[in-house]
Amino acid sequence: MSNAVSSSQPSKLSLFWRRWRFHINILLVLIPLGFMPKYFQDVALFRGESGLGEREIGEVQVGPWSLRLAEFRELPPHLEGPAGYMKAFNAALCEECISQVKATYLRVGKPRSLRAAGALFFGTPYRMGASLPVPEDTPTDAQLWITMEGWDGSVHQAPLDLATASPVTLAWLEKTGDTL
Repeated sequence: MSNAVSSSQPSKLSLFWRRWRFHINILLVLIPLGFMPKYFQDVALFRGESGLGEREIGEVQVGPWSLRLAEFRELPPHLEGPAGYMKAFNAALCEECISQVKATYLRVGKPRSLRAAGALFFGTPYRMGASLPVPEDTPTDAQLWITMEGWDGSVHQAPLDLATASPVTLAWLEKTGDTL
């Protein structure tokens, strides 16, 4: 019996791996670095370091009070399950009215009463957020209504054209209106 030792050649895959493993590992480190600017932009947006949102609408006067309003993202409304299409807005109350305002609401169309005032803004008075339901059959000339309730029981409302508040949502409504 002879002990014949066969010398086996390494496979092509093994040769490729030995030759290129360093370069492939460098790629695995560099690829995530390409996504870092977007990540840091999103972190700054969520913390409020880059303003209230991607698109600041400006100061809106609601009775004796005012607030700064912004679209959180300049994207069309997105579908959130059975709730329908939603659009996120952020707001900040004026310094003088922080102690006077109890609640702030946002709604597409004029509310019938305070019970149907719309989406409630939540968070600190310096950075509040609301997810606004946007029905697909909303007319393109619709208005957003801001309702503010004071601790003294007073209620003030102000309209804001949808074209001013969210041109992206208006374009989305025009596109979905064509398909309905």
